Amino acid sequence: MDLAYIPSPSTGVIHLGPIPLRGYAFCIILGVFVAVWLGNKRWIARGGTAGTVADIAVWAVPFGLVGGRLYHVITDYQLYFSEGENWVDAFKIWEGGLGIWGAIAFGAVGAWIGCRRRGIPLPAYADAIAPGIALAQAIGRWGNWFNQELYGKPTDMPWALKITESANREAGLYHPTFLYESLWCVGVAFLVIWADRRFKLGHGRAFALYVAAYCAGRGWIEYMRVDEAHHILGLRLNVWTAIIVFVLAVVYMVVSARVRPGREEIVEPRSRKPVETGEADDDAAEDAADAGAEKAASDAAGSSADGGDPDEAGDSHDVENGAGNGAGSAAKG
Repeated sequence: MDLAYIPSPSTGVIHLGPIPLRGYAFCIILGVFVAVWLGNKRWIARGGTAGTVADIAVWAVPFGLVGGRLYHVITDYQLYFSEGENWVDAFKIWEGGLGIWGAIAFGAVGAWIGCRRRGIPLPAYADAIAPGIALAQAIGRWGNWFNQELYGKPTDMPWALKITESANREAGLYHPTFLYESLWCVGVAFLVIWADRRFKLGHGRAFALYVAAYCAGRGWIEYMRVDEAHHILGLRLNVWTAIIVFVLAVVYMVVSARVRPGREEIVEPRSRKPVETGEADDDAAEDAADAGAEKAASDAAGSSADGGDPDEAGDSHDVENGAGNGAGSAAKG
């Protein structure tokens, strides 16, 4: 008798009247909200303006969803295009199936479009949003729990995940790989936040750290999974993807640190605020007064250097008074 395990929900859909609320979709939406919220806070801290992250996310999120679905459908084409399968199911994103590799790649394209429209460097935006993406993945993985998918090998550990029987799965207790990846992503988010504060990462290096750290965890978690997947040289396709992307991310961090050390000083070009009329007049008056005083002092010093007599000194006094009066008139104007 198993005394402890993680139960799976009996259904992944809750009906609010005629409206179905799907757990998978809810987790994705919540993850996007958290990513934008945290990204906005980090963007403002870097000198950007509020709302910019959300504006660019309007481009990045749809691209990311399309890319994630495409990667899943292409790498698991047999689930939709084999004999006896219905290809229309490839469009049923609410039933699960988003590849993070495609989501990040296409999402970056969408973010690039949004950044170009705002005149913002994509690497700076990526650095700001990186921890939020990791947290979004951590939340999104719970959508797999609602769908009872992406679990690992059988286990008798107290935190085993209980899977119920269906047409595509066998009942039993398995490693909750969705939970492992969720916790790993939380750790990645905190790692990036800490490293960014400690080393002032810039020019896309915070994002590259997120990618490398995620890949390091995804490799061993993917190795534990038992769902159907393509294999190359004995390793699952996603394991090879994680290895390749990890290497690319590390190379980028090293090269970027040498080519562009430090962090961007300006992340978002902003127009200068118009100066109030009263403040402009006050500044002009002060400048005029200072200029008049400096000219008077210069004239007086010149007269003394010439060794002038008392009459000349009087003339100098008149000049000084005249300069002061001129400055006063300018200040009143």
